[in-house]
Amino acid sequence: MMSVMARQATRTHLSPTTRASAADPDAGAGKPTPPRAWVTRLLVVGIVLAAMNLRPAITSFGALLEEVRDGLGMSGSVAGLLTSVPTLCFAVFGVMAPRLARRFGPGAVVCAGMAAIAAGLLIRPYTGGTAGFLAFSALALMGIAVSNVLMPVIVKRYFPDRVGSMTGLYSMALALGTSVAAAATVPVTRSLGGDWRSGLAVWAGLAVAAMVPWLAFVRDRAPAGHGSGGGSVAGAEGHARVGQPSAVRITRSRTAWALAVFFGLQATAAYITMGWMAQIFRDAGVPAGRAGLLLALTMVMGVPLSFVIPRVAARLSHQGPIVVALGVSGLAGYAGLYLAPAGGAWLWAVLLGISNCAFPLALTMVGMRARTGAGVVQLSAFAQSTGYLVSIPGPLLVGVLYQHSGGWGLPLALMTCLMVPQIAVGVLAGRDRTVEDEAAGR
Repeated sequence: MMSVMARQATRTHLSPTTRASAADPDAGAGKPTPPRAWVTRLLVVGIVLAAMNLRPAITSFGALLEEVRDGLGMSGSVAGLLTSVPTLCFAVFGVMAPRLARRFGPGAVVCAGMAAIAAGLLIRPYTGGTAGFLAFSALALMGIAVSNVLMPVIVKRYFPDRVGSMTGLYSMALALGTSVAAAATVPVTRSLGGDWRSGLAVWAGLAVAAMVPWLAFVRDRAPAGHGSGGGSVAGAEGHARVGQPSAVRITRSRTAWALAVFFGLQATAAYITMGWMAQIFRDAGVPAGRAGLLLALTMVMGVPLSFVIPRVAARLSHQGPIVVALGVSGLAGYAGLYLAPAGGAWLWAVLLGISNCAFPLALTMVGMRARTGAGVVQLSAFAQSTGYLVSIPGPLLVGVLYQHSGGWGLPLALMTCLMVPQIAVGVLAGRDRTVEDEAAGR
């Protein structure tokens, strides 16, 4: 599949020079060099490997939450705080991504992000306390945050005519990494002698592997549409320059705000699921290994759907119907977890897996709601940073409600209530608008 995508992308990039020159007089200066096929393929591999590293730090922790709590002496509230840390880090560090990309180039930032993930995952289990575990989790999450923001930007820059397909590809890879970590963490831990520290640290190896292809793009700082002549992938429209600041006043766009809130609410649901769903099943009497498999099933649902949904969404003028379908699946899954958590466990896992595909849909809408690469940079940073700020309280509240109520009724009621506004703002964000037009008052 990656080979097919790379060939398609290579063909796509052989023609935009003429289109860019006609659309932008500045695009004629420094004509783009057609990319070599191996460069394009290497970039596709890099995108896939980077995407696979964007969730194992979280789902591996969720699979071993009980063991980590016991090993570090955490209360339920502290564990809830730890499940909120990803969204806090994504909000704080994600906003830095555009500035870092302008200064160092997106390839260098993603490569550094993979290095931060590897270091954080390797060191955090062995720090000996909750504070150290939290600090090095934050390091790994910083790497994830900047890569999260830059993935849509890189796709828009290098594959401007295949946003839906490439978004689907890396969303599928993200879902694959998420589900593999959820499914394999418990058995890998057992094979390593039952030490939860080793079971968490082993995922650093995947991040090290992801660094390798991005080393070739560390020095690629040329604006999109201008080749470096030495192997950078060129071909995006001349006006879609990733490193160039945009004049768009993003906060004046209602679509940008709707997309940010939608992103935040779907992230709330996703991180509650990743952090707590395995524990819900374990409290219902499901063995730890099976609970990990159920969490993995929820995550693996995103593998095919994350490839299909962006492609379908890119063909629609309004993505509202997809938003509604995903939201209804989530509501049904929450109802099942409340009424019969163990009896219908596999069905609830499937329904919540379908609902979690709001994430690739949100990423696709980021690429569709802006006309230029610079607009995508701003919209991606704004929607993700603001969205993750919105999502911070959710996992923490679930931990507090769980500890003080002694059950899952109130947490599930909270999750159900949050799904309703998620559907509403998602429908608004799915309208056929661009942030540039709205910011200009058109």
